[in-house]
Amino acid sequence: MTSINTKVSAPAQFSTALGLLSDSSGAGTPRLAGGKTEELREKFTQFVGEAFFGQMLKAMRSTVGKPAYFHGGRAEEVFQGQLDQQLAEHLTTASAKRFAEPMFERQFPHVAKTSGSNDLNQLAQLRRI
Repeated sequence: MTSINTKVSAPAQFSTALGLLSDSSGAGTPRLAGGKTEELREKFTQFVGEAFFGQMLKAMRSTVGKPAYFHGGRAEEVFQGQLDQQLAEHLTTASAKRFAEPMFERQFPHVAKTSGSNDLNQLAQLRRI
């Protein structure tokens, strides 16, 4: 594990690890370097979706008791945990964007603004030859 250098503050190291750069206008608003915007959006959606669906499945499992005769013991509990993890991953890919996208725009407003305008900028750069 690397130690925190005393010359560089922890937020600066965190920003560097995420690939954040300071804005060229000098306003101090961070932006993502290169094509990391979509990667950040994807990881954020994955985290939010798996956390939400994982907790939902855990709460659902806690409401149902163990069957009297057909309980598989600890092996069944382990398998149910793995099954819940897979279900959370599949539910995330299927429908997490619906509620993660507004959260992303609220959490990272500077990134959400630039990613939307970036598509328009790329379209505007196209010209006929």
